[in-house]
Amino acid sequence: MNKSQIRNKIIKLRKKKFDKDLKINSVKFISFLKRGQLNLGNIGGYYPSNYEIDDLDILDLLEKKNFKVSLPIIKKDRQMNFYRWSRNDPLKISKFGIPEPISSNILYPDILLIPLVAYDSQLNRLGYGGGYYDRYIEKCEKIKKVIKIGLAFSFQKISKIPTNQYDKRLDFIITEKEILR
Repeated sequence: MNKSQIRNKIIKLRKKKFDKDLKINSVKFISFLKRGQLNLGNIGGYYPSNYEIDDLDILDLLEKKNFKVSLPIIKKDRQMNFYRWSRNDPLKISKFGIPEPISSNILYPDILLIPLVAYDSQLNRLGYGGGYYDRYIEKCEKIKKVIKIGLAFSFQKISKIPTNQYDKRLDFIITEKEILR
């Protein structure tokens, strides 16, 4: 299967199997960060949409532990930046229907939480096909090292993601059942 076929299949599966109670345990996630000495100060998350696994509880807990939390805003030319955000801050709806912060305070994350359409055991990810995260990772890593953590449901795992030279491998993939390194 090519990327488009995999994407269509997994998005349909994600919608069919979605369960809002199926989550990554926030406390275990924090423990994972501490065990791996990944207790860095800035974290980039995402506002879940289209039946993605929810990271908002994780972001809330990290903010309570004095992390600076940010969410992406999509810009022109398929670019995006991450902007400071707190759960109590207002959001606006983007042209893609995704809530975005109103903040103008750009933040370069130390840790980037990335939503996945599909993934494999080699830490490859398949997104929605726009290349936003791949471009952002390339741009951000010219400024600083960023730890890339993909978040997904375990049923989104496939045997092999077809990749090209633009695709960025992740450092970890975390599901409700496992942590891949």
